[in-house]
Amino acid sequence: MKTIHIHILQHVPFEGPALIAGWAEANSHVISYTRFWENFSLPPLKDIDWLVIMGGPMSVNEEDKYPWLNDENNFINKAVSSGKTVIGICLGAQLIAKALGSRVIAGGKKEIGWFPVRFFREESERSALLNFLPDKAMVFHWHGDTFDIPLGALHIASSEAFPNQAFLINNRVIGLQFHMEMDCKAIELIIKHAGSELIADAFVQEKDHIMNNLHYIEQNKNLLFNLLDNLLLDK
Repeated sequence: MKTIHIHILQHVPFEGPALIAGWAEANSHVISYTRFWENFSLPPLKDIDWLVIMGGPMSVNEEDKYPWLNDENNFINKAVSSGKTVIGICLGAQLIAKALGSRVIAGGKKEIGWFPVRFFREESERSALLNFLPDKAMVFHWHGDTFDIPLGALHIASSEAFPNQAFLINNRVIGLQFHMEMDCKAIELIIKHAGSELIADAFVQEKDHIMNNLHYIEQNKNLLFNLLDNLLLDK
């Protein structure tokens, strides 16, 4: 397996790459970061192979509150246009969608906790990258916004609460509304920093329910690592 340089766009300290970093380190890949809450810089695109865009509590439309969103949007657009592998998770998927001209809006409700997504086999079977996906998987969610599927993308997953959960473009740009990258520590961190959102509702689970179902992490890890391996082998 060849060595690649993965650059992480991280928006808050408590939503890092978690299992993605573990996969990268196990395969001797180089990781670098742009941390937007610090004095940040964005790397020359020629110096990176993959761009991974993490989640965060902000909206993609809050440029007045977070002026760096404009720089990030332009950077993502250039990364996609230049043929980089780009992976967006939760806010990251929304940022890719917006950079490509799709609408990102408040979803009218929140989806937080362990809820199943259904993978569209007829779509995923059109790409060798996704042929390992099951019909359904229990995955971790923490979001209230949603996106329109970008023009020309494969729509590959949905949930009961939000129909647009994942997309793939040209076998190299993937947006996941849900979190397959979170390990136990990452889930504990997001609950610590954003736990005020855990107001029980049809699609919002209580802390104890979330923590009592951490056994799903291993299944999510296996799906994530299959996806990352396939993205690498496709190059």
